[in-house]
Amino acid sequence: MSSAATPSSSSRPLALLSVSDKAGLVPFAQALDAAGFELLSTGGTARALKAAGLEVTKVGDYTGHPEVMNGRVKTLHPRVHGGILGLRDAHADEAAVHDIRWIDVVACNLYPFEATISRPDVGVPEAVEQIDIGGPTMVRAAAKNHAHVAVVVDPSDYALVAKAVTEGALDDSLRRRLAVKAFRHTAAYDGIIARWLGDAGATGPAELPAETGLPLRRMQGLRYGENPHQRASFYADPGMGGRSLARATQLQGKALSFNNLADLDGALRAVFEFEESACVVVKHMNPCGAAVHPDGPVAAFELALSADPVSAYGGIVVFNRPVDADTVRAFRRARTFFEVLAAPGFSEEARALLAPREKLRVLELPTDWASCRPGGFDARRVQGGWLLQDWDVGADMGWKVASARSPDEDEAAALRFAWRVARSVKSNAIVLARAEGGGMVLNGVGAGQMSRIDSVRLAVSKAPRPVEGSVLASDAFFPFPDGVKEALAAGVRAVVQPGGSIRDETVISAVDAAGASMIFTGQRHFRH
Repeated sequence: MSSAATPSSSSRPLALLSVSDKAGLVPFAQALDAAGFELLSTGGTARALKAAGLEVTKVGDYTGHPEVMNGRVKTLHPRVHGGILGLRDAHADEAAVHDIRWIDVVACNLYPFEATISRPDVGVPEAVEQIDIGGPTMVRAAAKNHAHVAVVVDPSDYALVAKAVTEGALDDSLRRRLAVKAFRHTAAYDGIIARWLGDAGATGPAELPAETGLPLRRMQGLRYGENPHQRASFYADPGMGGRSLARATQLQGKALSFNNLADLDGALRAVFEFEESACVVVKHMNPCGAAVHPDGPVAAFELALSADPVSAYGGIVVFNRPVDADTVRAFRRARTFFEVLAAPGFSEEARALLAPREKLRVLELPTDWASCRPGGFDARRVQGGWLLQDWDVGADMGWKVASARSPDEDEAAALRFAWRVARSVKSNAIVLARAEGGGMVLNGVGAGQMSRIDSVRLAVSKAPRPVEGSVLASDAFFPFPDGVKEALAAGVRAVVQPGGSIRDETVISAVDAAGASMIFTGQRHFRH
C-alpha cells in the first residue's frame, strides 16, 4: 500500500496495535493494511510490523510525545484515548479542534504477568514491572465504546475480525461480543494480580477478602453437567500451580465428564492423605474402597477393591504411587469396569497394557502432587453468591485419649488410617477400618445420612469383613451415645472422633463400659 499521509491529514481509518503476544500479529496487520487502515503501534509491536515490511506510525509520533519512564507511559494521551472513547457524532467538533482522529480497531494483549509469577524464583519488584497499565486502559476504553470500536484481546480472534473488516461486516453484534471478551480478560488479569500480591505479602494464610474477582480460565467444554439438561465447562485457576486438576495429563480415553472431574477431585483428596503406598476407589464423590500397603500399588489396589467391589463398578481408581505393568495386570484381573484411572506416572509397559481399554480414561498426575497444596480458596457456588473457605487439609495434631483404655499400637495405626479416609467422606461420615494382610483397609462406610446413628448402621451393614476388631472414625462428634453403642455392639474396639459434645461424658462412659478405647482429635472434618 502506498505511503500514508501525515496522521493529522490522512482520511484513512486508524487501527492501534500494541501486543505482548506477537502470535498472528503480522497476518492480522496485513489484512488491516489491505482493508485501508493506517497502523498505529508501540515499541516491540511497531518493530515487528516494520520488519514485516508494513508501514506503521509510532504512537509517540502521532501524539507528539515520546514514550517516557522506561516505557511505563506511552499510550496514556488524549489523542489516543480521545480517538478510542469519543462518540463519533457528539464529539466530532471537539475532536477536530484537538486534532484527534478516530481509532476504529484496537488490538491489545497484556504484559505477561501470569507467566512471570509462574516462575518460583520471581520477586515482587520484577512481578510488579509486568503489571500492565496502558494496555488494560486501552482495552477497557475500546470495550466501553464498542458501538464504534472493535477491540481484540485474543489472537485467535484475528482471523474473524480480519474477515469482517475485509467484507465490511464489522457490525454491532461482533463488536459487542469482542467487548464482552475484553472486559472478562481485564477482570481476570486484575484478579490474578490481586490474588498474587495478596499471597506474596502475606506472612500467614491469605486473608478472605472483602471483595474478590475469581479469575477462571475455561479448560474444556463438557458434554453436560451433573445431568444431561445442564450445560457445563471445566474452568481452572490461571497461573496457579499446586494441586490443580488442570495439571493432570489425559493419556487415553474419552473426554472427562462433569461427574468424572467431581469424583476425581474427591479421589485425589483422599489418596494423597497417605504417605504410604495407597489406592482409593471413589463412587459419587465418596470412597467405597481405600487401602494402604507397604508392598506397593498392587497390594493396595487389591485390598482397596475388596472393601466394596460392587460399588466400585463405574468408579474412579487413584494411586499415590506410579503405576507399573504388574499394577495394570492386577487392574485387568479385577474384571471391573472403571471410568478413570489416575496416578503420578505410568511405565511404558503399563501404558501399552492399558491402551486396548479404549473407554478407560487414564490420567497422569504431576509427580510433585503429594508435596503440593491446593491454591486459592475452596469455593462453592450458592444461589446469588459464593461460599469461600480455606481448604480442609487437616492434620493429626492434638489427639488425646478420652477413654480409660488407650488404643494399642495396631488400633492406633488403624485409627489414623480411618481418620484420613473419613475426611474425604460426605457428612455425616462414619468409616470402619481394620488391619488386613499387612496393610490397612476400609471396612464399611456410612455417608451422607441425616442422622449419625444411621451412618453407623449403614457402615456396619456395608462391612465386607468382620466388624469385630475394627476401628471407627467419625467426622464430627457423637451428639448422643447411641451411635457409639451401636458400633460397640457390632464389635468395634476403638473410636476416633473430634469430641466437643455436651454429652461427651456419657459417650466416654459407653466406651469404657465396653472396654474399648476412644481418641478425641479436637478437629472436625465435615464435608457437605
